[in-house]
Amino acid sequence: MASYGTPMHEITIIGGGVAGLTAAITCAEQGAIVCLFEAHDELGGRARSTDGRYKANLGPHAIYKGGTLWNWLSERDLMPPIARPQLTGYRFRYQGAIHRTPPMTLIPPGLRLRGRMAPVEQDFRSWVTDHSDEQTADLLASAAGVYTFHHDPGELSAAFVWERSQRLLLSVTPPARFIIGGWRTLVTGLEHRARALGVTIQVGQRVDALPDGPVIVALELRDARRLLGDDALQWPSGNTLCLDLGLHTRRGDPWIVSDLESAGWAERYNAQDPTLSPDNEDLIQAQMPIRPGESADDAALRLDHLLDLSFESWRDRITWRRRQVMDGRSGALDLPGSSWRDRPAIDRGDDTFLCGDQVAAPGCLAEVSFASAIEAGTLAVTRARNVVLPHVT
Repeated sequence: MASYGTPMHEITIIGGGVAGLTAAITCAEQGAIVCLFEAHDELGGRARSTDGRYKANLGPHAIYKGGTLWNWLSERDLMPPIARPQLTGYRFRYQGAIHRTPPMTLIPPGLRLRGRMAPVEQDFRSWVTDHSDEQTADLLASAAGVYTFHHDPGELSAAFVWERSQRLLLSVTPPARFIIGGWRTLVTGLEHRARALGVTIQVGQRVDALPDGPVIVALELRDARRLLGDDALQWPSGNTLCLDLGLHTRRGDPWIVSDLESAGWAERYNAQDPTLSPDNEDLIQAQMPIRPGESADDAALRLDHLLDLSFESWRDRITWRRRQVMDGRSGALDLPGSSWRDRPAIDRGDDTFLCGDQVAAPGCLAEVSFASAIEAGTLAVTRARNVVLPHVT
């Protein structure tokens, strides 16, 4: 740990998810005294994995090679064991059926659009239509459901969707990697690093008022809004039904199913990491975005239909089941005319800093949490060095 001649004011971090732990490490690496408070009895936030026979994350999770998170972990030798994606087992739903290949009509427009800079001001569907046709635009928009968790990604900013589509779906070498043992493995590594740097961690401690000194608020935006009393802390996010299933293994089940009709997604997570489920059983994590005015039960029916098409006799093979609604908990969505720079600022003034996956930082999904946490930690340390501490005789 670095040391400095001028004493620093203690930095308080509220929230023990990946953003809070990353902020704590960032501060402590620069010599700050750090105390982290987590309201729950365990760390991790949405990066927690379930206990028991199945190691399911809170929603589908992946880590992307070359992003902020990847580089930050690699530089500190904190990268957990990871698995590469499979090369087979992809399925696509379109024209009312499951296919082994995507529509061939997507290839020519995909090649024409590759490398182009999409506009921030225009919606994704109309931008693609300008360069191809409406059918291609609808298919590409639905394919983006996996990283937007939105019922109609075509409504979002073209720049937002296309940047992620090129990186995550259309890359020659897919960047997705999967943490062996679930994201709990990552959380454990971050916790050990923070404690080794001298961070004080208190779990089961809810903070209802901001303490003095530099404070980093590493909470979901709705919780940060309540704590800070700032109604301006608003930003669009996904609203999706998530279904986790344990199934008796059946040979021939797909690895991934991309719903090119309804922006849904299903993935057999143990295909690349067998530690996530018992022998001869599979862990399926699936999601279906909820449409405006639609109930969660109606979205569940649409997701059940996708599973009917994709996993033969899945209802008869169920060994475990969990259903959740993830509303405002799946990262930021940028509407036409807005970018990540327009999201709630990290520096809130009055020695208060904000981090999480819906704030003003670049990246995809969880990368935003890490990028904003690093920035918040750096700003908090700078402020802590400038705070004049009382003289003790």
